[in-house]
Amino acid sequence: MSSRSVRKLEVVSPVPADIDIANSVEPFHISEIAKDLNLSSNHYDLYGKYKAKVLLSVLDELQGSEDGYYVVVGGITPTPLGEGKSTTTVGLCQALGAFLDKKVVTCLRQPSQGPTFGIKGGAAGGGYSQVIPMDEFNLHLTGDIHAITAANNLLAAAIDTRIFHESSQSDKALFNRLCPPNKDGKRKFSDIMFRRLKKLGISKTHPEDLTPEEVKKFSRLDIDPNSITWRRVMDVNDRFLRKITVGQGPEEKGMVRETGFDISVASEIMAVLALTTSLADMRERLGKMVIGNSKAGDPITADDLGVGGALTVLMKDAINPTLMQTLEGTPVLVHAGPFANIAHGNSSIVADKIALKLVGPGGFVVTEAGFGADIGTEKFMNIKCRYSGLIPQCAIIVATIRALKMHGGGPEVVAGKPLDHAYVNENVSLVEAGCVNLARHIANTKAYGVNVVVAVNKFSTDTEAEMNAVRNAALAAGAFDAVICTHHAHGGKGAGTLVAVQRACENVTQPLRFLYPLDISIKEKIEAIARSYGASGVEYTEQAEKQIEMCSRQGFSGLPICMAKTQYSFSHIASEKGAPSGFILPIRDVRASIGAGFIYPLVGTMSTMPGLPTRPCFYEIDLDTTTGKVIGLS
Repeated sequence: MSSRSVRKLEVVSPVPADIDIANSVEPFHISEIAKDLNLSSNHYDLYGKYKAKVLLSVLDELQGSEDGYYVVVGGITPTPLGEGKSTTTVGLCQALGAFLDKKVVTCLRQPSQGPTFGIKGGAAGGGYSQVIPMDEFNLHLTGDIHAITAANNLLAAAIDTRIFHESSQSDKALFNRLCPPNKDGKRKFSDIMFRRLKKLGISKTHPEDLTPEEVKKFSRLDIDPNSITWRRVMDVNDRFLRKITVGQGPEEKGMVRETGFDISVASEIMAVLALTTSLADMRERLGKMVIGNSKAGDPITADDLGVGGALTVLMKDAINPTLMQTLEGTPVLVHAGPFANIAHGNSSIVADKIALKLVGPGGFVVTEAGFGADIGTEKFMNIKCRYSGLIPQCAIIVATIRALKMHGGGPEVVAGKPLDHAYVNENVSLVEAGCVNLARHIANTKAYGVNVVVAVNKFSTDTEAEMNAVRNAALAAGAFDAVICTHHAHGGKGAGTLVAVQRACENVTQPLRFLYPLDISIKEKIEAIARSYGASGVEYTEQAEKQIEMCSRQGFSGLPICMAKTQYSFSHIASEKGAPSGFILPIRDVRASIGAGFIYPLVGTMSTMPGLPTRPCFYEIDLDTTTGKVIGLS
């Protein structure tokens, strides 16, 4: 790395608040970070001084060059407080770039404003391992989530409008309005209409040539209102919008329908953004999104509604990842932030692909997978790597003494409440008992053919004996190495022992192995994932059986599976800690994100619109009107 973009941190103890650390550092101009990656000014668009959108044309230019090492960061089953995956991801990259002089790029998800103002706070890392400017990272960034919100809600409006117009018009009147005559009195199909005609098996190119039966098939989508799965979204935690009724205006009399809002990052369009590989691929995925079924049981897509092209136009800038920097001046690509419950919880394929080309052979790309490794890393391997064709060499599992004590039988950990004395005093036997959780995550992750490095995120109350217990258990479970990290308190210097990651990458001996092939049945794929959790079997509700049958009949059974399950246990019961086994995993419902490209079974009740607590984070957030700096973000 160029010495110009490496910043020496002045570390203070005790560690100040995250926002105070972030505000104490003047970021480099983003053009300097870009220069270190050999990006010229025509490779990116500036968004202010400290952010830039890296253009996809970089991929075309570097198509023939070799990739760097690919590292994914997952974690053990977390407590509600989180175990520091983002902080570890950033700290490792600061260590590799600022201390070991390696070319490195961090790839992170973009955080939602919901948790930023709600209960969890921001997601830029923490302490001396952060992405800066931290306030910009956690707020609007470059507008990608707003673009997703606009596109999602345009599609929602198109659905209700189409039902409204079809309800009051004859087939002929509907067709005449869909294909109006031009100035010369001639009708023509718009380009997007040919997609629907092809789907219907109609090869005619002139509206006048359609028979009355073909006119009806083409014009009338006949959407079943009870089958609509597409909801409106906004990037705010607003529990009162979870269930609403629409169509109550006087002009929409008789069109009342129950629906609701999700948070924007739960939109399928976010999952599409994360899994797409090019602009053309994104256009196809957006058009293929299924919003519900016709009354005859056929899937209705965004392209059937004629809106796939417009969605792509709204998303054309969002497909470019955002370049930022860490506290120590190493580069970061921030892109996409799909929900880790109902989607796959990983940042984008295009960001990872660009980063791997930019660092080149011997360089490192470190990307984070949301939630515990049973959810985030599993989906990274079986969904993201399938679509990207990329092969990771190393997987990191982040662990804390706090979480391991909880899995060993320690008292409940509750956000906002002081920790029980068991968590702040030495208790080696509790740690050793909890390592069963770590051991299962190691075994599951090793099965993909990658080397596993355990990163123990050290807190000030953790003792050497407790650390040694984790290290011994990790190595006994088959980890390549287990290292103690103090990057929260010391930045990259505190993650220096993660040089083990370089050795792990250099010593991969097996090819990438998926947990299941795509050509088996939906149930067989679900059951393969359930076994990795420790389940002895799976039971399906009548609704789940019906949906599996419909997905199979509609031709979607070849897609990968994206389980929607609690992150707080291997099982479906959040309170079951450690490594439960022998349980029956219940599948409540099965839904499909056809544009994104996965089937998602619901193991429990998943909230797609979080609520605000009694005392949200926004109580602390304000603006210093003298300096213009944000204060109170966490």
